[in-house]
Parts: sequence; structure tokens; C-alpha cells
Amino acid sequence: MSDGSLSQDEIDALLQGDSMGFSTPSAGGDSGFSEKDKNDFSSFLGENVKSIESNLSGMLGENVTIGAPTVEVVNSSDIQSHFTDSIVEIKMDFNEGIVGPHSYIFEEKAAQVIAGKMMGQDDVDLNEAALSALEEAANTISGSTATAVGDLLGKTILNSPGKTSMLSPTELAFNDSTAVLVSYPVTVNGLDPTKMVELYTPENAQEIARTYGGGSDAMDSTGLGTQNSAGAAQGFGNQAMPQTGGGMQGFNQANVQSVQFPNLVPQMNPTEQGNIGLLMDVYMEMTVELGRTKRLIKDILGMGEGTIIELDKLAGEPVDILVNHKLIAKGEVVVIDENFGVRVTEIVSPMDRVGDLS
Repeated sequence: MSDGSLSQDEIDALLQGDSMGFSTPSAGGDSGFSEKDKNDFSSFLGENVKSIESNLSGMLGENVTIGAPTVEVVNSSDIQSHFTDSIVEIKMDFNEGIVGPHSYIFEEKAAQVIAGKMMGQDDVDLNEAALSALEEAANTISGSTATAVGDLLGKTILNSPGKTSMLSPTELAFNDSTAVLVSYPVTVNGLDPTKMVELYTPENAQEIARTYGGGSDAMDSTGLGTQNSAGAAQGFGNQAMPQTGGGMQGFNQANVQSVQFPNLVPQMNPTEQGNIGLLMDVYMEMTVELGRTKRLIKDILGMGEGTIIELDKLAGEPVDILVNHKLIAKGEVVVIDENFGVRVTEIVSPMDRVGDLS
């Protein structure tokens, strides 16, 4: 007869959730990422494909077609087996809203085509300038994805600045034991199809998938489920809510879908894109503006050491980033070693920038 104490095996089973019928993510290929999670995650990313196509087509001045993404969960050591030739990896880890490793990987052929089109050339070597052009394309793709994820989760999603490197497949490493690998077939202006790969951690991909799919797989510690933003209790399946003494009937959850609008990105024809390539080495003045104010001449003449000038911006408000005195972005002030710097947090939309020129 037991004296009421627990053996070490029983304690281990409780910690692993076995005694309650729950399972914890395994260290293998699935990490708790179910088949439904894969389908929901793929569907969510598929809805954003048209936005990425539009943005890339505008940047490249060419028709870009991106096929439906395929999702699989792999051990980090197995990622390299998906590539045979040299690759370009652009690390853009999530650092706000959701946190964790996140990368884009392009086959060498895809990297050359995209970078070449951005630089107005048919064939380019993957030098520093070409890799910078490819990183700019990845920034556009990441921005579109971050916006879609932020709208879904109700958070502001930010990536760290891109770190681009050309690698052999054996040098590729993902900073997590398991990765959710998303593969997109990409075709640029009718050329032979190639692919782009995006890597997520299972935790981040699962949060996105279960929010998108209604969270039916997500259970809290009581086994009764959590409540989503629409107020519908999860974990009850399709059962109606219990009837109360006031005569209320069961509720049916409404099928609410977001409306998808095309991005307002100005399209450039190949000639215009080629002309832009001629300007790539032209210097432009970039200014970071902390704030502004207006003062009477007598106030300005009366300034001396120790005078405090109050600006029109609140403490903590984003600073303006101007190129040739035109606003292009907003950011936050950071300190790099002993120098000031600015982290870009928002890019002014192309339509606003064009309107500012008029």
C-alpha cells in the first residue's frame, strides 16, 4: 500500500504531462506541430503570396509568380539536405511580437536572377552589391509577412536587420534544434522555376497556425481550452454553449474572414529598372531629425549656453529619417558602442513618398 509519496518515475511522468493525458513537444521532427497546424500554417502563408508577388514584381520590374507554399518540420541538421548547390541565407530573426530565429534561403540561381533584375542586369556575380540588393528584396518579403502576422496576432512584429551570407549547404545552421521549413516555388518572367525557403521555429509557426485555425488543438492546463479573440470557447468542438436560466440558446460562432486588398506598389517597366541601376553609386544626404520648433527672432538672439529648446516631439516618439530632406522612414535612437544610431521601425509607404514630392 502506498504511503502517499510519489516515486521518481511518477514525478517524471507528472512533469511530462503523461498522467493527465497531455503530450509535450518531442525533440524529433514534429515538435508537437500537428498535421492540422501544418495545413493552417500553409493556408495562412498562401494567402500572403499575392502580396509578396506584387511587391517583388514592383521591385524587379518583372512578372514574378510564387506558387503555393509547402510546409514540413525537420531537424536542423536535415535542412542542408534540401539544397545541392551554393545558397544565400538572409537571417532576419524576430525580435518583437514574436521572438526567435527566422531566415530566408535562396538557391544560387534564384539569388542571381533576383539580384540581377534589381540591378538592371541579366547576369551578375553574387558580390557585395548583389547580396545587398537581394537583402533588400528579402526586406520587402519580410515586411509583407510581418504585417500579415501582426494583423493576425494583434501584435507589432519586427525583424532584426538582415545578415546576408553566401554558404555551401553544409555550412547552413539554424539556431534551434527543430525548424519549420516553408518552400515556395518562384518563377521570374517565365524563366525556369527555382525556390525560396523560409525557416521558422515550431513555437512561432504553431502560434500563427493555431491563431489562424481557431486554436482547436491548443489546450490549457485544465484541458478545457482557452478563449480566442472572438470570445468563442475553444476545446468544446461544435457543441453549443450551455443554456442558462434566462432562456439563452447556444451560440454559433460566425465565420469571419479578413478582406484582402492588393498592395499599392508602383510598377516599373524593365527600362526604368535598368536606368535606376545607373544611379546605384550616387551619394545622397541622409538626416535623422529629432524634432522641430519655431521661435521668435528675439528668442533666438537671446539664446546662450544652458538654454533649453523644447521640440515638438514627445519623449519616446519615433524620430524622422529623411533623404535629401524628404521623409522616407521613422525609427528609434540606439547607441552602438559610443556612437548614436537609429533602428528603422517604419518605412513610409511609396504612395506617401510620391505625394510628398508634389
